[in-house]
Amino acid sequence: MRKLFCIFVAGVWTLFCFPLAILAMLLTLNPSRSVWVARELWSPVLLWAGGAKLEVIGQENVDPNRPTIYVANHQSTIDIPAHFLAVPIPFRYVAKTQLKWVPLIGWYLALAGHVFINRSNRSKAIASLNAAAAKIRGGTSIFLYPEGTRSTDGRVLPFKKGPFALALKARVPVCPVTIEGSGDLMPKSTWNITPGPIRVKIGKPIDTTTFAENDREGLARAVRAVIIADSLSLGGKGGDVDDAVAAAGAEGVSDARARALSSP
Repeated sequence: MRKLFCIFVAGVWTLFCFPLAILAMLLTLNPSRSVWVARELWSPVLLWAGGAKLEVIGQENVDPNRPTIYVANHQSTIDIPAHFLAVPIPFRYVAKTQLKWVPLIGWYLALAGHVFINRSNRSKAIASLNAAAAKIRGGTSIFLYPEGTRSTDGRVLPFKKGPFALALKARVPVCPVTIEGSGDLMPKSTWNITPGPIRVKIGKPIDTTTFAENDREGLARAVRAVIIADSLSLGGKGGDVDDAVAAAGAEGVSDARARALSSP
């Protein structure tokens, strides 16, 4: 019953809120109004429908006056409304370019100025990262999921290096964000709902100027180590500290493991 209720509420409320967000942007000529709609109207109702109780720790580490890249682990579709509420600034998400062609959602993301990354085309991906870096230097904060996919068992997966190239290019702080409980409430690839707590911990910003301009792996490891530690402190499963970096073109598989599997 909860599953059907959540599907109904999510569908109806999204069909109401996303056109409203588009209208708000067009009337005010302010893309940030769309984020207000997502945070104040859309997200609370989705969490309520799922029976989620959101707890946020470390919100003092969010500075609305400083462009920042927020980097989080990813367990569930419901992470998105949870993060809109947990990080109360008008950030933009980094999304797969395929979402651009989804009716309504794609229109909303494009008009609101969210960043699309084409992972299948390296030159287009680099161009997207350059555009995103310019947006960040202009004062816009970005939120992204460097695992590239949702974890199926709650463990923190290896991180892709691309998002950290963006951080080093923009030279703005990276703020680790850890989420726990969302994967239990709504696991990957299912609408089966088990009401419960969702805990979000926002870590202290990491200064990217202390890393060399090409040290994507070093920055990825540093951010991921914080998220693993915070996952464990929140009662989560953490992750393998050594398998930190994802293999090229893969999601959820570390570079070290990919090499081991390919060796004779």
